[in-house]
Amino acid sequence: MSASAIPVFNSTLQTTHIWLNEIGEETGFDDQLSWHVLAAVLRAVRDRLPIELAAHLGSQLPLLVRGTYYEQFRPSELPKRVRSLDEFLEMVEQELRYTRSVDAKAALRSVFHVLSRHLTSGQAANVRDALPAEVRAMWDDPAPAGRA
Repeated sequence: MSASAIPVFNSTLQTTHIWLNEIGEETGFDDQLSWHVLAAVLRAVRDRLPIELAAHLGSQLPLLVRGTYYEQFRPSELPKRVRSLDEFLEMVEQELRYTRSVDAKAALRSVFHVLSRHLTSGQAANVRDALPAEVRAMWDDPAPAGRA
């Protein structure tokens, strides 16, 4: 059976490539590194959010991205107490420790931009507002071109 026999597979692959391309255009990363960056930032965000908001965010992600988002998910440990940008960046860097060197701030900004463009504006704002002030400041605008 080919992937084209199941439209949802084609759709999630196409959407995921769009997201990875946007990250790559902003950072210069190839698709593989963009994938790792997307996963690392999403997991750091997920682990900082209250469980209900983390689940709502997961529901708006493309199916393929949703899989990596929920990888090693431990709802009983949420939310993690992260109060500063440095602590948050450390979470991202820990996830990226086996990739080539990445500027964690650039990675964070690029994923925040993708989320702003592809989440509903209300969901993007809810996630952004749940983050510590220093991390929120990295998310320039909660929804510059988000969906209605």
